[in-house]
Amino acid sequence: MIHRVLASELAAHVGETVQVSGWLHRRRELKHVTFLILRDRSGLTQAVVPGTTGTTGGPGGPGGPTQDIPEETVLSFTGVVTANPQAPGGVELVAPSSGPEIEVLSSLAATPPLDVYRPTVTASLPTILDHAPVALRHPQLNAPFQITAASVAGFRGALDALGFTEIHTPKIVGSATESGANVFTLDWFGRPAYLAQSPQFFKQMMVGVFERVYETGPVFRAEPSDTARHLAQYTSLDAELGFITDHRDVMAVVREALARMVEAVGERAAAAVEVLGVRLPKVPEKIPEIHFSEAMAMLGLDEPDLSPADERTLSEWALREYHSEFLFVTGYPMVKRPFYTHGEPGRPRYSNSFDLLFRGLELITGGQRLHRYEDYVAALAARGESTEAYEGYLSAFQHGMPPHGGFALGLERWTMRLTEADNVRRSALFPRDLHRLAP
Repeated sequence: MIHRVLASELAAHVGETVQVSGWLHRRRELKHVTFLILRDRSGLTQAVVPGTTGTTGGPGGPGGPTQDIPEETVLSFTGVVTANPQAPGGVELVAPSSGPEIEVLSSLAATPPLDVYRPTVTASLPTILDHAPVALRHPQLNAPFQITAASVAGFRGALDALGFTEIHTPKIVGSATESGANVFTLDWFGRPAYLAQSPQFFKQMMVGVFERVYETGPVFRAEPSDTARHLAQYTSLDAELGFITDHRDVMAVVREALARMVEAVGERAAAAVEVLGVRLPKVPEKIPEIHFSEAMAMLGLDEPDLSPADERTLSEWALREYHSEFLFVTGYPMVKRPFYTHGEPGRPRYSNSFDLLFRGLELITGGQRLHRYEDYVAALAARGESTEAYEGYLSAFQHGMPPHGGFALGLERWTMRLTEADNVRRSALFPRDLHRLAP
């Protein structure tokens, strides 16, 4: 029995008869021969068929097996693997003397919205998003998601090595994590419920069980932001760890995670990096940092938060001063942080928290959390909230929790900035925003 062989494996089968299956990427007809370029998950295979669809007689003549097979048809081709330095991978499949063995596995019912075989993509972003299942077959369009997959593998590898336990938490919750209005409300058997803004409460509670936890999963933000950097649903890489001294212990874990993510992209997604011309960053042994108050003084401002322009200016400063594309901004004002954030000792206006900027874009938010029950009661009271809505969450702190902290990284933003894309939707599979619920 002849078994399927991937394009990347053909070089090991020279002289053998094998079967290659995939999509018809391109068909090229010459005077006496037709080349079928097949695409599978590993690359391209060149299959050679004697004759053309425009000649009479021969396997490729009118009515022959290659006639009227359009690009993106799914087919299998059985032939002899032959060395050819000019073919993709240095080998090609040649039809056996008895004639080409081609089986159409799935024909087309509609014309594809773009030519996948073309080296560049000229389709607009709305066209790409509307026809994502087909458009993403193009190497330039699916390369970001290979980079995303490698990044997640690197994140997991880094935290596994540091003794973290991976968890999976509910995405339907009974209270808003951030005490805000930007939540999606739904009916839960007659009771109000919300799509989770983050796994924050759950990962904190699990610090009381495993000490160190992480999660990769979707989060939902009902923010009416129609920008190139916002999504209503995105993937968050979250981590939380106990027995810390302060937020700098968390920042050290962030550094390790980033370094392993960059390394994994280089190792596991090298082809995608090459296709997109990605410039992988160097993660410094110690990522530079600046306190929020110092950043405001440098910018000549007195604001409770950084604007996108401020983030770009600070990133340019870090690149000039420290040759680093990463920058921690620490000590954000408490007024801009959630109620569970630990204050900065001796400076109650500021917090033991941070944002990480990468190439001018906020990528990570994190910090030290409160860990004493009475501090939570006081923090909620100061914001005019009762503890009733948070009973399940606060119960963990009634039974002893260590000093802890954590962070969250927006995966689509990471890929967007790493690939220097102009819109976060280019790094989101089937993005969800103010206007898009399909496909």
